[in-house]
Amino acid sequence: MVAENLFSLREKEIFETLKKIKNFNFVLIGGYAITSYTFPRFSVDCDIVLKDREELKNIEKELMGLGYKKEDTDKTKLPYQGDFERFGKELKTNFKVSFDILFGEVSDRQTGISFSADWVFKNSEVRDIKGKTTSEGLRLRVASPDALIVMKISSCRINDIRDVFMLIIHAKDKTWIKEEISKKYNFNERFGKLKEKITSKQFKDGLQGVFGFVDDNVFDKHKKAILELEK
Repeated sequence: MVAENLFSLREKEIFETLKKIKNFNFVLIGGYAITSYTFPRFSVDCDIVLKDREELKNIEKELMGLGYKKEDTDKTKLPYQGDFERFGKELKTNFKVSFDILFGEVSDRQTGISFSADWVFKNSEVRDIKGKTTSEGLRLRVASPDALIVMKISSCRINDIRDVFMLIIHAKDKTWIKEEISKKYNFNERFGKLKEKITSKQFKDGLQGVFGFVDDNVFDKHKKAILELEK
């Protein structure tokens, strides 16, 4: 099975699983939240945030019924730290789908920066999400574009920077974004890293490798919107 078909299989499984758990109280973050605002991209796993462990029990029961298993993963290799669980389901030999369930907070392993679940819920909205290979939409509570931008600039991995680049034209309050980042980290340091990446010659190629073709005019519009954060 070719790679794209495998990714499509994973995406279909994630959408089917989200349909089963959509009535529970959680907020979608990560790659599948991004699809609510911009071009869909394939994502290796699905990340959701809960306020407490009680809801985890309910979702865990549902996931187990769908064939998922709680994984004893080496958490030092994952982007998150703190209180979270990973549930995985093997779709093909050596090909899995994973759900990362974070409760209480979203804490980045690389920077140590954390955002409370209350903050994530407060800065969320109910929206349609869409997939890259599936025509079926799904309505869920997802983190707002501004909250996603704050979290992703704070961590500033290359995947996060690509997501910020695509999200930035949906930002509602850039002053708030800068203030929220500044509460956690030196904004100028984070912005400097962001600016360095998006102005590099190879950035557009990497972006298109994830999101597909991006027109030059669209690229320039997004780039300008990010550079305006410096003002």
